Amino acid sequence: MSEIFTRIILLLFLLSTLSSIGQSKEKESINLFVECNCDKNYIRQEIKNVNHVRDQGLANVQIFIYDLSNGSGGKTYKLEFTGSSSFKDITNTLSFDSNANMTADDVRKRLVWRIKKGLLKYILESDMSNRVVYRIKGKAEPKNINEYDPWHNWIFEVYGNGRYNKEASRKRFQYTLGFESDHVTDKWRIRGDFQLSQNNSKFIRDGEEFTSNRDRYWAAASIVRSLSDHWSAGIFVNLRHDTFTNIDLAGGFAPAIEYNIFPYDEVLKREITFAYRVGYLHNDYIETTIFSEDHEVIFNHSFNIEVRYRQPWGNISSRLRASTFLDDFSKNRLQLNGNVSVRVFKGFSVRFSGNMQFIRDQINLPAGDASLEDVLLQQKQIATDFDLSLSAGVSYTFGSAFNNIINTRL
Repeated sequence: MSEIFTRIILLLFLLSTLSSIGQSKEKESINLFVECNCDKNYIRQEIKNVNHVRDQGLANVQIFIYDLSNGSGGKTYKLEFTGSSSFKDITNTLSFDSNANMTADDVRKRLVWRIKKGLLKYILESDMSNRVVYRIKGKAEPKNINEYDPWHNWIFEVYGNGRYNKEASRKRFQYTLGFESDHVTDKWRIRGDFQLSQNNSKFIRDGEEFTSNRDRYWAAASIVRSLSDHWSAGIFVNLRHDTFTNIDLAGGFAPAIEYNIFPYDEVLKREITFAYRVGYLHNDYIETTIFSEDHEVIFNHSFNIEVRYRQPWGNISSRLRASTFLDDFSKNRLQLNGNVSVRVFKGFSVRFSGNMQFIRDQINLPAGDASLEDVLLQQKQIATDFDLSLSAGVSYTFGSAFNNIINTRL
């Protein structure tokens, strides 16, 4: 009897111990990392019930916010939530569309509202779960309603700016005026743009005055049709006048086709596109060119490859463009530009950017040598075989990782 009683006591003790172990297991606090092109200080200020960390390696909840321009003149934001540690396998995805009438404050408030909404899953699994109090408001958030649109998805923008600068020996005045229009649907994108600009400069040295007047206007229009999740095709036309490049009047027409390896609905995160364009161009020159031409007709074509990745480990954007004249392949141009930003390890990231061009198609250059005035004031385009620019940078952040305090004094 005593042996049975002893076994019962041991069993009860074991069950009590297991129960206490389960109850003593503490839930984690939320260590939040946000990566976005947005106002991070405002997010830290408005969301105070989590620990905001400066590096994703210290986080157990990560939010990556991708944005892309949309047809309303605003942006489409996609918020991806990913949990780790005790929040592993808990994910969430939210989105919203801004428009051209929203201010920056409107956008950041809507972002914070969705971040709070997306964090609810993690709060219920965190050490805050027993402190959660909720209520349902009587009025829901306004939803996008498909109302009658008198503009039929057209967006228009008129803009202008001017700048004046004066010193003892130089002065400069420039202005730009422009007009843009966009019509965007699931199947079509129609664009029309016009811009007029002028740049007047004066430079005085040893009593001698140098002046430069650069005038430029251009107009462009395009119609692009979505053919499938991967294919699209379009037609492009343009008109241009530019004293810097010796163009009195140039007009062009070019059809094009594009293929995206990934479906177009993934462009917020990744895309690899291949595009081919073939076109007709007519140039009237201000001065006779180095090839003794006052005007000419050109047939050219180009091939583009573009790569864009927006991922938790960093961003990559690169573009390769090769173009030639159809009747003379020796007149060509090769352009390569790219930007890379990569998080190598906790707190340490590297950034690289570069632009390189091999130029063999400057048929528009005026005959004769450039004057000192042209060189100093960049009044005319100068012959060159290449153009190169490179930049690199690193950053390493260390120290306190959980300071949520916002202080903007002085």
